[in-house]
Amino acid sequence: MKKDSQWWKRAVVYQIYPRSFMDSNGDGIGDIRGIVSRLGYLRDLGVDVIWVCPVYQSPNVDNGYDISDYRDIQSDFGTLDDMNELIEKAHENGIRIVMDMVMNHTSDLHPWFLEARKSKDNPYHDYYLWVDPPADGSLPNNWQSHFSGPAWKYSEECGQYYLHIFSSGQPDLNWANPELRAALKDILRFWLDKGIDGFRLDTINFISKVPGYPSVPGAKGLVRGSQFYMNGPKVHDYLHEVYEDVFSKYDIMTVGETPNVTPETALQYVDEERGELNMVFQFEHVNIDQGKTNKWDIRPWSIKEFKSIVSKWQKSLGEKGWNSIYVSNHDQARSVSRFGNDERYLKESAKVLCTMDMTLRGTPYVYQGEELGMTNVRFENISSYRDVQTLNLYKELTDAGVPEHDIMEKIYYRGRDNARTPMQWDSSENAGFTIGKPWIDVNPNYKTINAEAELADPDSVLNYYKTMIAFRKAHSVIVDGSYRECFEESDRVFSYVRENDEEMLFVVLNYSATKFTLQIPDDVDMDGAEVAVSNIGRKSFSGRVLDLRPYEAVVFLKRK
Repeated sequence: MKKDSQWWKRAVVYQIYPRSFMDSNGDGIGDIRGIVSRLGYLRDLGVDVIWVCPVYQSPNVDNGYDISDYRDIQSDFGTLDDMNELIEKAHENGIRIVMDMVMNHTSDLHPWFLEARKSKDNPYHDYYLWVDPPADGSLPNNWQSHFSGPAWKYSEECGQYYLHIFSSGQPDLNWANPELRAALKDILRFWLDKGIDGFRLDTINFISKVPGYPSVPGAKGLVRGSQFYMNGPKVHDYLHEVYEDVFSKYDIMTVGETPNVTPETALQYVDEERGELNMVFQFEHVNIDQGKTNKWDIRPWSIKEFKSIVSKWQKSLGEKGWNSIYVSNHDQARSVSRFGNDERYLKESAKVLCTMDMTLRGTPYVYQGEELGMTNVRFENISSYRDVQTLNLYKELTDAGVPEHDIMEKIYYRGRDNARTPMQWDSSENAGFTIGKPWIDVNPNYKTINAEAELADPDSVLNYYKTMIAFRKAHSVIVDGSYRECFEESDRVFSYVRENDEEMLFVVLNYSATKFTLQIPDDVDMDGAEVAVSNIGRKSFSGRVLDLRPYEAVVFLKRK
């Protein structure tokens, strides 16, 4: 690939969840050769980068985010030769490869942990986080795992508890150990030397814990102790070390998954003068509809609140940092089902979300199937679900006596399997994903929502994504232009101006199912402006009044 400083600022990234993308051998599980077979589709879509979720050796307690061998490929996904071919073929198609890297924890079947648990004197014991049992027989603290239950598990072999912020099969690593950090840096070099183009770093702001692992004060029962392990005291020292020793030596892109960051703390990770990461995933906008202490609690939200969050991040990470732009990923429910209208206005609202993603300042990420308008799924029985977080929740709430209907409604709205049903390629059996039995059922709406049908429909969500990606690449103002929000008090319209010395874009997004009239502000210079993109076929406008239709998106362009 051509050397191009900061190419990631101009890139469009496509996220692939390999298990659900394309199965090449009929075993019902998506694989690397399946990705290779669809590179033409991705090239034609116009994306520049593929972010591939973990394909390393793993017992799959958490679908690959529990790694047992960082240098080998899970047999379900293929071989190292297949991965080498993917890198080579992707580059031939002008597409870079970013791999998902998990360095906060490993699998409990990783050789390091198998050794670590043997005794306190084992050389690998200090690769993980251990505490002796409290004298009173209690747990080490009141932290709750993100996957339910306590964040500590007792090991009979060495007589200590180990920390697992996620499942008990995902023990946390001890980044305070320099030998552990050196081993992790060697793993990063292994993949970079194979020619990959960067990393998405899973829960990277979890790697530094507050010494002593204090309990959350005043809490009753188990609670998230995130203030003691997110954005911890040494996290920036560790990341700067990795940058200096590894990342700075390669022409790559790095993005960190960083829950619970504010614009101020995020800037510490992405300020170019600090030397840590290129960008981060923050979650404030996608957490807008969840309770303060429990992701499964659902709370009302408004468009005004949503756009104020987006605007805050646009303004705060404007000059020194860089934003990741997304509304969907493998851990989130489908964006059109959450932030759009997946019933009456599916096409229109999916296109509104696309228009926003492709015109904001930052690097946009498209999650597989998002470009088709894929929706949430409502499986009737819990037996159809596969996600460990969902299954643990179901058991926990069932044991607590919560009615079945109430539990399933939470899962239908929030469950991660909404995003993990197989990619809908065509209307044939299993949506063209596999000729075998898929590892998780296909969303029944694949007969009407699929890539083959949408490629043939000029008005489809897929073809609109192609249009918007091409539009973004054709106008540098989207990358380097200023950002100014309009109609800040509106609870229906999200509108903003992007401007540089050559062009001005005026973006208007109706996030409501109502039609109404909008007066263009006097400080938006529309003299000579034209309709550049419209999701409902608008060709022109006159005067300074817009009659907006439900979920209409329109981008006006003025050349200077």
